[in-house]
Amino acid sequence: MANLMRTSNPALNEKAFRGQVAIGDAMTLQGTVNKTGLLLLCVVATAAWTWGLSHSEAPGAALPWMMGGVFGGFVVALVTIFKKEWSPITAPVYALLEGLALGGISAIFERTYPGVAMQAVGLTFGTLFIMLLAYKTGMIRATQKFKLGVIAATGGIAVLYLVEMVLGLFHVTVPAINGSGPLGIAFSLFVVVIAALNLVLDFDLIETGVQGGAPKYMEWYGAFALMVTLIWLYLEILRLLAKARRR
Repeated sequence: MANLMRTSNPALNEKAFRGQVAIGDAMTLQGTVNKTGLLLLCVVATAAWTWGLSHSEAPGAALPWMMGGVFGGFVVALVTIFKKEWSPITAPVYALLEGLALGGISAIFERTYPGVAMQAVGLTFGTLFIMLLAYKTGMIRATQKFKLGVIAATGGIAVLYLVEMVLGLFHVTVPAINGSGPLGIAFSLFVVVIAALNLVLDFDLIETGVQGGAPKYMEWYGAFALMVTLIWLYLEILRLLAKARRR
């Protein structure tokens, strides 16, 4: 069973539901869907705030909110991962903070590439729908080899991004990540595909949690984990579209 609950999403790994046995109400799929919808509303609400500030007469006013969302969201995500029982509170807080970050980041891209933000939103939800349909119809199955492949690819991407951050401190850029040439676009397309495949692992693990009778608060945790993947997917699509426009 432990092998079946592996995922490259740190919020949905094999330890996520281990030892989580419902005492009262149990986790349900519909409950997880409803809570995912609530978290999306939280993201949209605060994203609209920083988006509006970025398009005001003083766009610089959005920067503190955006940076607060970036770092605050990271901290709250870590707290949620290690304290899953707090997720009914921390998951909405995470969504609100990430919304602040996404609104500002999207506005920055939008000023340079008009229309790119809405395109990224549409492609993100379109990808979510397609991956969910593929999973439910059995077109894509979360087999052990599939999971290990996605985990390995995601880990490799994480290491490459970490290397890029370290090199950035020395003002060294990595063309394969930031370039708008064929190699740069191919890399971004690959990352988008891997992010989308992570959704399949998330669906599978949530379904496993429901079947295993996880406690009710795990609905919030499952919704939070899905948001982590969706936000990553959105940002990667945004970067891919920006690279394509830059050519």
